[in-house]
Amino acid sequence: MADVAEKAGVSRALVSIIFRDLPGASRETRERVLRVADEIGYRPDNAARLLARGRSRTLGVMFTVHQSFHMDLIAGIYPEAERLGYDVLLSAAAQGRSEEKAVEALLGHRCEAVILLGPDADPAYLDGLGRRTVTVSVSRRVPQARVDFVHSAEGKGARQAMDHLVELGHRRIVHIDGGRGPGSAERRRAYRAAMRRHGLEAEQRVIPGAHTEDSGIETGRMLLAERDQGLPLPTAVLAGNDRCAMGLLMTLTRAGVEVPRDMSVVGYDDSHLSHLMPIGLTTVRQDAVLMAENAVRFAVDRLENPELEPREAVLDPKLVVRGSSGPAPQEPA
Repeated sequence: MADVAEKAGVSRALVSIIFRDLPGASRETRERVLRVADEIGYRPDNAARLLARGRSRTLGVMFTVHQSFHMDLIAGIYPEAERLGYDVLLSAAAQGRSEEKAVEALLGHRCEAVILLGPDADPAYLDGLGRRTVTVSVSRRVPQARVDFVHSAEGKGARQAMDHLVELGHRRIVHIDGGRGPGSAERRRAYRAAMRRHGLEAEQRVIPGAHTEDSGIETGRMLLAERDQGLPLPTAVLAGNDRCAMGLLMTLTRAGVEVPRDMSVVGYDDSHLSHLMPIGLTTVRQDAVLMAENAVRFAVDRLENPELEPREAVLDPKLVVRGSSGPAPQEPA
């Protein structure tokens, strides 16, 4: 501001008044100061100004690299934060960079609250974080942690997928587990409960996996190897998420297994990946925009009213039927 003041021939105090859009300067002086500022490339430092008032009005978002559903959530976080007058700062967890390090980086940049997308951190850490600062966990619920939660009704979504497959005549339905991924335990329980409810308990099979394409690829190779040894392929697979389903689809397609004629595949999330394959993926949709909006509002509400207790939002998922699921293949006589 001193540089602008010197070049415009006014006081630094007058420059400050103009940049804060306060009365006290003529229109001619205001235009001259703004023109000079533009010429020398000066921009007011809003972050510094807010910090001087004890606020940053910035929400930190921790996400995981390569999780496509997190990108969908982030796309919904930005407009809602902007609508409420907040900026957004991102910090990624990746191989060699823990979630804790990603979160501490956000706090180090004076974020007033943190939104965690599918956190895998220890429950004790999440509880401690929630007591240090306003914290929202998206897609993962940790009982007793002092954190706001936003997630879909995971069990309901998995039941919808299972009922869809059973109605198509499938009996040998395999579930690729999502490991420690968010929602995995609930989806696994719902799969097992659905198999029991439909009288298919003897056909239950949960294959250990993860929310990655590699998990689907490895499962596909294992199932194909079993087929080569004389064991029948499952007629349907409920994958842990869309990424896992995509890996499975690629492996099956390369081996000449036709989906859904020979095997149906169902994912979970309805991320943008589900639209990219030559055959559309049947999947359970989690409303990323609605989840993002709830997460931002929870964070802002508690920042504006510190007396508020943490809350929980449980959103309804919806099965989206596309080309990767179809009638069960006819069994040989």
